[in-house]
Amino acid sequence: MSRTRPIIDISPEISPDTLVFPGDAPYQQQWGARIGEASPVNTSTLMLSPHTGAHADAPLHFDPAGEAIGAVALAPYIGHCRVLHAFDAGPLVFPDHLQGRLEDLPPRILIRTAVATRRDRWDPCFSALAPETVDALHRAGVQLIGIDTPSVDPADDADLLSHLRIGRYRMALLENLLLDGVECGDYELIALPLRLTLAEASPVRAILRPWPRS
Repeated sequence: MSRTRPIIDISPEISPDTLVFPGDAPYQQQWGARIGEASPVNTSTLMLSPHTGAHADAPLHFDPAGEAIGAVALAPYIGHCRVLHAFDAGPLVFPDHLQGRLEDLPPRILIRTAVATRRDRWDPCFSALAPETVDALHRAGVQLIGIDTPSVDPADDADLLSHLRIGRYRMALLENLLLDGVECGDYELIALPLRLTLAEASPVRAILRPWPRS
């Protein structure tokens, strides 16, 4: 009998208190109906940036001719991944900061930059990815990069060199994952974006399960 693999939720909570990138719309929820004499159900309307919480960026986010998130291939968002640590890397994570097995990489890499991520205030000094790291992961055959910070580029960087490299290499991108407590190692990733036909990004419910050993 096969044993059920535990689910590790790597999606931060989303509520009106959720921090968003400066300039993005904060989460709002308005109730249209509440259960009572006038309605048998609760219904509501949500307003949020598609970059809220754990999310997938589409090429349209940084390329005016790029695909919307509803048109991207889904295969990169499901399957074998490896979590690598890059603690205390500073503003940019370079290839030599990555702690873990760098040989024979699976198609998906998630990078944990902090022992515990701050969720109580906006921190513009988060760790982003050096373009050289994107280059190295692409050469290793990686198809998806995920990170536990709001962006793979620094908060004040308008050049978006790492985003543009990811787009050039046709890689998938997950940002703002919650990797606190997740050890280096191999997992199964499931993090599907919504089929939003006009949007440049989508929230995801990202989970990991331990990769089955043969």
